[in-house]
Amino acid sequence: MSALQKLSNHIRQKGLRATLKKIWKHFVFSHEELIWMERDLVSPVPPHRLKPYPPLQIVAITPHNTAAFTRHFGDRVATMTELAKEGHTGQMHLDENGDAVAFIWGASRDYHDRHYYGCWFRVKEGEFFEFGGELSRGYWGTKLSMDLQTELWKAMHAQGCNKVVDVCEWHNVPALKLHIRTGYKEQGRIMNVYELFGRWRFYRETRYTGSRLDALRKPERPTVKTEVA
Repeated sequence: MSALQKLSNHIRQKGLRATLKKIWKHFVFSHEELIWMERDLVSPVPPHRLKPYPPLQIVAITPHNTAAFTRHFGDRVATMTELAKEGHTGQMHLDENGDAVAFIWGASRDYHDRHYYGCWFRVKEGEFFEFGGELSRGYWGTKLSMDLQTELWKAMHAQGCNKVVDVCEWHNVPALKLHIRTGYKEQGRIMNVYELFGRWRFYRETRYTGSRLDALRKPERPTVKTEVA
């Protein structure tokens, strides 16, 4: 399909305004807001209604076992190998065939994300930076999205960490809601990522007060009191 045909299809599906907005963001200027979140490693995860999933094996990611990503994450094999060689803590969940269906990473030191955003994420003593968590499509909506994190928390707590920090894209509402359900709190910090003409990137950290996520929280049901005559 030619570029002109793709453009025409996108206009029919999304509309002219949305198409022009996407072109501007991709080729001219874009601004990504990454919300800093944090959580301790010992508080229980709030109740949830996620679906169960079949038993999986949890394996530490090393430079020698990343072939397990080939089936579901074939484009990530080289990246997984690089991260393991850098000494970060990675875990993958394997199905009965030995294929990785989910993975997640933790860095207990300052992390340079050269694979995606291109900036540094600073880590304080006692913290670790959580990144790269992903599930294959067949496990979306299951309890694995929680277990993926809590199993990494256990491993990092054993290394002496007491807090997990990460960033979440402001436009990624499902991920933000997952953070809320998991018990994360906002730090009041934003890592701003600017891209100009698809080539140059600039970074700036800003701060805010209050909460930017209140609109995403489910309202608490009012307690109904019954009076006994």
